[in-house]
Amino acid sequence: MIPFVDLKTQYQAMKSDIDQAIQKVLDHGGFINGPEVAQLEQELVEFTGAKHALACSSGTDALLIPMMAAGIQPGDEVITTAFSFIATVEMIVLLGATPVYVDIDPETFNLDLEHVKAAITDKTKAIVPVSLYGQMPDMDEINTLAKQHGLIVFEDAAQSFGATYKGKRSCAVSDFGATSFFPAKPLGAYGDGGAIFTNSDEMAVAMKEVREHGSESRYHHTRLGINGRLDTIQCAILSVKLKRYQWEIEQRQRVATAYNQAFQEIINDEVKIPVVRDDRDSVWAQYTLRVPKRDDFRAKMQEAGVPTAVHYPCPMPDQPFYKGIGRVHSVEEAQKAANQVVSLPMFPDMNEDQQATVISAVLSYFKK
Repeated sequence: MIPFVDLKTQYQAMKSDIDQAIQKVLDHGGFINGPEVAQLEQELVEFTGAKHALACSSGTDALLIPMMAAGIQPGDEVITTAFSFIATVEMIVLLGATPVYVDIDPETFNLDLEHVKAAITDKTKAIVPVSLYGQMPDMDEINTLAKQHGLIVFEDAAQSFGATYKGKRSCAVSDFGATSFFPAKPLGAYGDGGAIFTNSDEMAVAMKEVREHGSESRYHHTRLGINGRLDTIQCAILSVKLKRYQWEIEQRQRVATAYNQAFQEIINDEVKIPVVRDDRDSVWAQYTLRVPKRDDFRAKMQEAGVPTAVHYPCPMPDQPFYKGIGRVHSVEEAQKAANQVVSLPMFPDMNEDQQATVISAVLSYFKK
């Protein structure tokens, strides 16, 4: 069976450097806020082009912390996609704000700007676009719209770290960027982790305080906060992995190109391959098809030794807990996607034999 994501091979390629980095932390003993934390944050600044980067405990907290720092509160409406992992809306609801769900572009699965425009009210405080599957949405248009209405933009970049849009990196194109270092993400730690980005000096200070129990200084707490720090060992691991990361992005794009070329012949009204807009690229957090009879397709892939996954099988407002919470503006395309999307194996160390096995299985299924 081909792995869906191969973290073992990736580790073996960096084993000596990762082991050394972990041992260094074990030797100096600074397990919380050790020197590797500040080192990683500076490297993230240099990589993304954002002015400030703060490492934090998860991609979920990377959304929560800037929302807290920016003052999202009960009564505020926050516009976001209907089609994402639940963490996107979870943070809005935790803060007592009202999520407003809008539909997606059926080709890119990202926010449909026209629906965003139509969903704005005098209670709208922010927009949370999700850079789904590794590709950023129409950030210039979203930022312009937000500025016209005095709204805050939080880019949920949990799946797009390293992607570019009009020459700029994900996480550095809006008021706030939030990414995840969950192990299976394009840049993954060896446990939960995330990072927050901003160009605002004021917000960087506020987010750092929120991240550390709302403390301005030791035992002096000036705001409500959380324990949102990222462990030193995870920062050390990420620093090592970041050195290889540009190569890994290129390899992901290589695999996606091979898939795209091979699957041209199966495209029809029901079977679709990913679409990446000309002014941006993707880091391919997922390679996701649209297919009819998805359960049958997945079963046949399993028989052929090809694992698959569904990201995501249910629009967020249809999740049991979230029914009746917030305002649903439009979800038609999100509902279609939830019934049709299926992701294939995608990882940078994927060899040509593994790619050929996936391609052969997919082509065989649709040519039967």
